Amino acid sequence: MRNLILIVAVAGLLAAPAAARDRRVAITFDDLPFQATPEALCDPQAITTLTDRFLNMLAPLNSRATAFVNEGRMCDDIRAEALPGILNAWLDDGYELGNHTFSHINIHRATPESYLEDLDRGDDITRSVLQARGRDLVWFRHPYLFTGETPEKRAALDAGIAARGYRVAPVTIDNEDWRFGQAYRHAEADGDRPLMERIGAAYVAHMAAVLDVMEPYSADLNGGTEPAQVLLLHANSLNQDWYPAIHTLLLSRGYAFVTLAEAMKEPVYQRPDTWIRANGVSWLHRWALTDGVPFQPEPDTPQWVVDVAEGRPRPPEQESASAHGTLRSRLRFVGEPQSKGEPP
Repeated sequence: MRNLILIVAVAGLLAAPAAARDRRVAITFDDLPFQATPEALCDPQAITTLTDRFLNMLAPLNSRATAFVNEGRMCDDIRAEALPGILNAWLDDGYELGNHTFSHINIHRATPESYLEDLDRGDDITRSVLQARGRDLVWFRHPYLFTGETPEKRAALDAGIAARGYRVAPVTIDNEDWRFGQAYRHAEADGDRPLMERIGAAYVAHMAAVLDVMEPYSADLNGGTEPAQVLLLHANSLNQDWYPAIHTLLLSRGYAFVTLAEAMKEPVYQRPDTWIRANGVSWLHRWALTDGVPFQPEPDTPQWVVDVAEGRPRPPEQESASAHGTLRSRLRFVGEPQSKGEPP
């Protein structure tokens, strides 16, 4: 049944008008080794199985992805034994790896010094695995896309990251897959397959809605031509089951899959990022701020998905009414961010 719903959902999206483009996208997956239960992350066999299944799903798709590691996701007593094998499995399949800090630290709740210490701790195993292959650890991505909510923090982070030789991995397309993933894990834990199918189909439809908005927005910010996009996703059970539909959707819109390094050869990625706010947002919004042009907000995640993610299931008769969401302002300048939330 899930496969039937996936095919129907994607077929409907393929039928939507989409002129042929010469588009490119770099796929990135955050939160390696996996967004899983604490029990699974303390069980070497369980986390190895999750990794193998995820890589087997990706194998025929040639997504050319880069994956970002939180070494601290794994239990202390198995990390040194189990994590090298997991990271080598990703490298064996041709993917790049990056540092996402040790503990997925939140700069809003930390000093720059403690943040950079967490960053350093996050490369212990990843760097050694890469060095054993004659490669360097190059990429860094900020957790939550938080880059510092004060000028002082922003400057300290920028200087510390640069001093360590990292390149910051930007994001242009953020479809809030982490929130869909939270909802999906709740349904999965309850054994509710019909709800999992509804969440997955809504996830694919939401991805199409986000692209409908962000593609022309990105062109407006890049002299009329869409840049190579960088898509933020997560290693989780949602994408284990539904990333193939996202991949098919991207193909239907004319995307070719490139590495993160290839995407970032475009001049737009050399533009200044002057974002200093208490939220984490797409680099498109950061460039809009620099240019002094209006922000174009992403479509809302459907409210019923948010409710399931937060443990507040909606009655079935209400789901269809809010299934597609509405445009919202994700660029609040005060308080905790509404743009890139804080998945556990």
